[in-house]
Amino acid sequence: DKSEEENSEVTQKTKKKGKGKKSKKEEERPPSPVIEVENLEEFVLQPAQQGVTVKCRVTRDKKGMDRGLYPTYYLHLDNEKKVFLLAGRKRKKSKTSNYLISIDPTDMSRDGENFIGKLRSNLMGTKFTVFDNGVNPDRANSEWTNARQELAAIIYETNVLGFKGPRKMTVLIPGMNEESERVPIRPRNDNDGLLIRYQNKNMENMIELHNKTPVWNDDTQSYVLNFSGRVTHASVKNFQIVHSKDVDYIVMQFGRVADDAFTLDYNYPMCAVQAFAIALSSFDGKLACE
Repeated sequence: DKSEEENSEVTQKTKKKGKGKKSKKEEERPPSPVIEVENLEEFVLQPAQQGVTVKCRVTRDKKGMDRGLYPTYYLHLDNEKKVFLLAGRKRKKSKTSNYLISIDPTDMSRDGENFIGKLRSNLMGTKFTVFDNGVNPDRANSEWTNARQELAAIIYETNVLGFKGPRKMTVLIPGMNEESERVPIRPRNDNDGLLIRYQNKNMENMIELHNKTPVWNDDTQSYVLNFSGRVTHASVKNFQIVHSKDVDYIVMQFGRVADDAFTLDYNYPMCAVQAFAIALSSFDGKLACE
């Protein structure tokens, strides 16, 4: 149904604020399937079940003394219970952008037992790496079982000068084995890891994803993506992550629904920590030349 599809397209970049094309009646989006979170730490690191879209909401809290500069981000399941999943906050004393991700919204410390992962950028703020809560390779045990794993890497392509529009994102995640489990990637030093392997075109046990290219819409004079009623606000921050072999299978989508609220949906093979960290990188990564 063409008209319905047009209605659910969301403007990526509008000339005037609030001029994004709204559908005549807000589409009712089906609620998230019943997702049981028995063990939070396990759930957030486990890939989504095949065939199940995990629908979440990200909220940004700017209240408090320095929250304007260092807001806290929260991830909840987007269902009736609004189950809390993750919290993320930028670390203050860090030379590069460094976000801490925790399974307790009240405990954002690096040393606490609620620390579940972190997102770290390069000096330019164009490349990001997501780690779990394992230890630095220098401090790993002899079997290497407690060394940290890389869960994802994100590369933002710098825009050609003068090109107003969405930037290209490349997302790298570890591959899956026959049992549909993530293959652990534990770099032994700085000369290894997802970004280095990608640079060296060593794609073994690695999945390369990209943001779906929005289409220019003459009516709205803007770039649009079809979010099927999941996103209502025009924003250059809206994106969808897909694999080049099947661009209709949305591995992850992120989009704005209010000033400080966003929807985040992810599918197999992604897990909550990966999806949330990718979203955090987009707040920081200059996703568009604005």
